Amino acid sequence: MSGMVDHARQLVSGAEQLGLTLTEQQVAQLLNYLTLLNKWNKAYNLTAVRNPDEMVSRHLLDSLSVLPFVTGPRWLDVGSGGGMPGAILAIMLPDSDFTLLDSNGKKTRFLTQVKLELGLHNLQVVNSRVEAFTPAEPFDGIVSRAFSSLADFTGLTRHLSTPDTNWLAMKGLYPDAELQGMPDDFCVLRSEELLVPGCQASRHLLILRRTA
Repeated sequence: MSGMVDHARQLVSGAEQLGLTLTEQQVAQLLNYLTLLNKWNKAYNLTAVRNPDEMVSRHLLDSLSVLPFVTGPRWLDVGSGGGMPGAILAIMLPDSDFTLLDSNGKKTRFLTQVKLELGLHNLQVVNSRVEAFTPAEPFDGIVSRAFSSLADFTGLTRHLSTPDTNWLAMKGLYPDAELQGMPDDFCVLRSEELLVPGCQASRHLLILRRTA
């Protein structure tokens, strides 16, 4: 129990440093997600991070750091893996819909369990390759954390967008080389260096938009 209390303090304090105030329900859901991730990780290898203390900063707070840039009602998390950032964003934004897509069946089984146990009615889980995914409607935003290169991220999801769709690419170091290979009809709308509490590694967010 003391571990959970420590994680709650770490989470609330980190969120405050990001300028976010969490409700009691959000704290409880985020910690329940962390418990599920830690439990399933032993068998399903969802993340290389094994220490729950590290998971708070490297997964929960890292995902929360992009929250101010998530606008619009329909979002897709491509290559969601263990649900970062899609599951965390779904907890924080109950009035928006999040589709978490991954081609790995073990990972989507975990995400389905997260949806059920946390009661996330605004979260949909899809087990598919992104190029084969054909939803009924396009998305307002498409987010990815280390899914692929910027060229693949934009190219493989182009069919899921409108001219107003924002792509949020979560990266470590600023991806100068990747930007050179991005399709000509995409531009960087904005770039932000993210300061994630408890995370020493470099973190950047690139917001991309189609120009035509």
